[in-house]
This record gives sequence, C-alpha cells and structure tokens, in this order.
Amino acid sequence: MGKLTTHVLDTAHGCPAADLKIELWQIDSQTDQKTLIKTVLTNSDGRTDSPMLNESEINVGIYELVFAIGEYFASKFAHPVEPAFLDRVPIRFGIADATAHYHVPLLASPWSYSTYRGS
Repeated sequence: MGKLTTHVLDTAHGCPAADLKIELWQIDSQTDQKTLIKTVLTNSDGRTDSPMLNESEINVGIYELVFAIGEYFASKFAHPVEPAFLDRVPIRFGIADATAHYHVPLLASPWSYSTYRGS
C-alpha cells in the first residue's frame, strides 16, 4: 500500500514541530507547473493526522512539500529576526513506485534544515 507521510522536528528546541503549515504540490514534469494538492498543519507530535497521500491518491510523479518554518519559528521566539533567514523550505522529490511508502521528514532550525527518505 503506497502512501506519502512526513513529520517535522524542531532541532532548535529539541521537540516535534507542532502547528507547522505544510503544503503538498504536484509538479508537471513537462512544464514545471505546480498544482496545490493540500495544505495541513502538523499535530502535537510534529506529524500530520493522516498521510499526505494515501493509497488511492498516490501516483508516480514529481511532488514538492513546502514547510512554513519561518512562520513556525517566528511564533516560538520572543524577538524573531526579520526577515527570517529561512522562511519556506521546499523539498522536491520523485515518487517512482506508487505502491511504496515514501516518508519525507524535515529536521529544522531557524538557520538550517535536512531531510532524507525515511521508512
């Protein structure tokens, strides 16, 4: 059963990133045109309540998750720096097997981020 999941860890505070906005876009590989599929907020565990794409929604193609970490970190600091060093973090990736589980987590601070394909 294929699906796409994500979660976000706040490495500046050492905790899950709750209430962080994530957009999921599908990218047309021929035109590079983006189509917004959904926008969600992370829960208290830094995860989405349901998969970003479930088994009936997932297709082979190019996708992009956009994480609103600038907005998230601005709400966590008493005196946020303006403009934020990082604002919206896009992660573009390909789904080659619609029957596989793709997990794309984000580890983020106001100054850096990393990702990987998890399980």
